[in-house]
Amino acid sequence: QVQLVESGGGLVQAGDALRLSCAASGRTLNSYAVAWFRQAPGKDREFVARISWRSGGSTFYADSVKGRFTISRDNAKNTAYLQMDSLKPEDTAAYYCAAGVGGTRDRTYNYWGPGTQVTVSS
Repeated sequence: QVQLVESGGGLVQAGDALRLSCAASGRTLNSYAVAWFRQAPGKDREFVARISWRSGGSTFYADSVKGRFTISRDNAKNTAYLQMDSLKPEDTAAYYCAAGVGGTRDRTYNYWGPGTQVTVSS
């Protein structure tokens, strides 16, 4: 079992930056791909970014965040990150990290954190 906890969310203004962290406990995160998803009120959960199991591994982003968000991981710290720059009001959502086999669909991730709220004001 892997337990995940997100942190770093908050209330910011459009154009600001935030860095979310996803700390893992229990089993090591090293064997899993890690992804970030988000869910805005009244909307379905959507894929944001994912990184393969290796530190410095391959990454993939949703078109809506490409060029503004950067996913990374530090396997030595058992932690993954999501650097969010140039935030927009439409980025407002609860953000969840997940660990699993990879891909862009939530069904391929077995472990989930409870989420952290990001609110971007205009």
